[in-house]
Amino acid sequence: MKGEPVVIIGAGPAGLTAAHELTKHGLRPIVLEKADKVGGLARTETYKGYRFDIGGHRFYTKIPEIQQLWEEMLEEEFIKVNRLSRIYYLGRFFNYPLNFFNALINLGLIESLLVFLSYLKARLFPSRVEETFEQWVKNRFGERLYRTFFKTYTEKIWGIPCSTIQAEWAAQRIKDLSLMTALVNLFFGTKNVKTLIEEFHYPIHGPGMMWQRFSEVVEKRGGTVHLDTDVASFKWEGNRISSVTARSGKELFEISGTHYISSMPITELVKRFDPPVPEEVLRAAGNLHYRDFLIVALIVDRDLLFPDNWIYVHNQNVKVGRIQNFKNWSSQMVPEHGKTCVGMEYFCNKGDDIWSMSDSDLIRLAADELSRIGLAVKSEVKDGTVIRQTRAYPVYDNGYREQLSTIQEFLKGIENLQTVGRNGMHHYNNQDHSMLTGLLAVRNILGESHDLWTVNTERSYYEEVTIPDPSCSKTPAIGD
Repeated sequence: MKGEPVVIIGAGPAGLTAAHELTKHGLRPIVLEKADKVGGLARTETYKGYRFDIGGHRFYTKIPEIQQLWEEMLEEEFIKVNRLSRIYYLGRFFNYPLNFFNALINLGLIESLLVFLSYLKARLFPSRVEETFEQWVKNRFGERLYRTFFKTYTEKIWGIPCSTIQAEWAAQRIKDLSLMTALVNLFFGTKNVKTLIEEFHYPIHGPGMMWQRFSEVVEKRGGTVHLDTDVASFKWEGNRISSVTARSGKELFEISGTHYISSMPITELVKRFDPPVPEEVLRAAGNLHYRDFLIVALIVDRDLLFPDNWIYVHNQNVKVGRIQNFKNWSSQMVPEHGKTCVGMEYFCNKGDDIWSMSDSDLIRLAADELSRIGLAVKSEVKDGTVIRQTRAYPVYDNGYREQLSTIQEFLKGIENLQTVGRNGMHHYNNQDHSMLTGLLAVRNILGESHDLWTVNTERSYYEEVTIPDPSCSKTPAIGD
């Protein structure tokens, strides 16, 4: 394979990790990235010297090889950050993880007692049907706590009722957070709650710094990373991709490779096959959905605004879903002393009212809501900018598993193509999971056998995951 390229679609965490792994074995990958910068959803945007994430991107993993990669890339520029976050609900701030006196004062003694009684009822008389997010959470936390701390925020994120979100998403994201564990933490202050990470790493200039460094190493070793390059079509015959046709500006060009790794949205991937894929596969792709996202970065004329890294906003009387304070991630994200940059995050769908607002109106809305929550005075907001992001979150709605299975079954028949990453697998992956799929895809090319679809988000995030020894003749898949 020394003279044969591997073509990688997408220069996000999954694609660049795959490219990096290939160069370690003397191969020269060709990476095609549609955007003008690397990092995908984990890129860093800049406005007048102020840096901000597309959402907050913690670097936390229990996969030793991933942690080692991060540290090797950035060394002393990979800093440790203490986590501090709160929930804003009913006009009050709740500590997260929960604190007994804070929760008692905010909820009141009677409501706290009702929450506990609701929990006991759910444990004694659980619903026998557990197909939706709503059913899953109620069975484990009770009706009252579900409505207090789960329903409002979850529906704000996804834009659909909790009764239509699949239980699979809840099991993946909050499996190990139980009410009894939370109550132990509530009364005794222990920190043994798996979903609540107290410390994480972060690149000193934001997550995009990490992926820029990956890109530089790939190119130094002989690989190439093409930005502003969109894949127009995949030519295929039988069970193999023969080439891709890409567009850069007005130029169209064709690239052939022995293997292809794609992190582009799986729904777009199957639409670009030439000749077209079977009708049922196209139909399944049309029935998979995403939630879009936009962030309004506000420059505030105050040195210390609030102590949190981020705040979850559950109140329904404001549209903002989460508020990031990037100065509390790294002081280097803000170029001016006495200023703060906050990211007001809005979960939306492309074309809806929020998405379609002008940038100036969005900045005014964000400044007004920041003031209404009590985090700043409106007059302190001096400037701002807006970044819109399509396909930020794959939606786990009714029927999504059936549609995804149809696409998976088709792709399994293409022997020299693997899909990786969040959008490449329509799976709510964190950065480390996306990177793991990229690593294992390369190791499949080198002769190992891994089922990338078994890289389970919840398991690989909270359990120690061991990458099999490449010298073994037969290696188990992650998740076995």
